[in-house]
Amino acid sequence: MNEDRIQTFTEEIGELKLRGARADRERWLLILGGLGLVAGVGLAIFGGFQASGTTELGDQVAFLATGTLIGLALVIAGAALFVRYSIARFMRFWLVRLVHEHRSETDRVISALKEIETKVGK
Repeated sequence: MNEDRIQTFTEEIGELKLRGARADRERWLLILGGLGLVAGVGLAIFGGFQASGTTELGDQVAFLATGTLIGLALVIAGAALFVRYSIARFMRFWLVRLVHEHRSETDRVISALKEIETKVGK
């Protein structure tokens, strides 16, 4: 019975002509988000040290603008990418687990109903 459901499900998916998920692209975007986060923190620290190492106000503003603000933008973008793809990965895992639990529960209910039917039918 379970094999018939799996076969039917596989045939229905084949008829939809869907493209598969690009797990390699998601993995690279997750890594890119982590690297952007680390690079942004490093750039912000570097810009802060450069700004504190000079006494000229114009140079301090330039170092803060190029180092710290760009670093902050990288931190925000990297954190957003990292969180988005981490949550997507977790939600996919959770959904597969939920579907599996529901299918196994359905199989248990069907077998219990068949058992009741055979007892009542006798």
